[in-house]
Amino acid sequence: MALTNPYAQYNNSKILTASPAELTLMLYDGAIKFCNIAIMGIEQNDMEKAHKNIVKVQKIIEEFRANLDRKYPVAEDFERIYVYLLKRLVEANIKKDAEILEEVNTHLRSVRDTWKEVMRVSKESNRYD
Repeated sequence: MALTNPYAQYNNSKILTASPAELTLMLYDGAIKFCNIAIMGIEQNDMEKAHKNIVKVQKIIEEFRANLDRKYPVAEDFERIYVYLLKRLVEANIKKDAEILEEVNTHLRSVRDTWKEVMRVSKESNRYD
């Protein structure tokens, strides 16, 4: 009988039962977490750790780009943000520059917080329908 990690089971269940909006929020949180780990990698002079986690952030942002719904004008704004963040991540990875990663994290937090607010307002408006 295989023992399973209850925390991993909980996280898996959380992902499987999440709405698309909640999954998007989880991805933003993941990108922020990986960016923080990359910063720690640079501070600890662990360049492999920094590189691996910068790549994880890039993959999340690339996924956001790939799933933009281009029928909405705001998609172009997000496209520009994501392209800029990807450019900065490449630069941070080449230079192993924690300051650039802090900038990226600031933008990620801002977009994540805006997304949380949209979710909250949407939930409230659905409550009154």
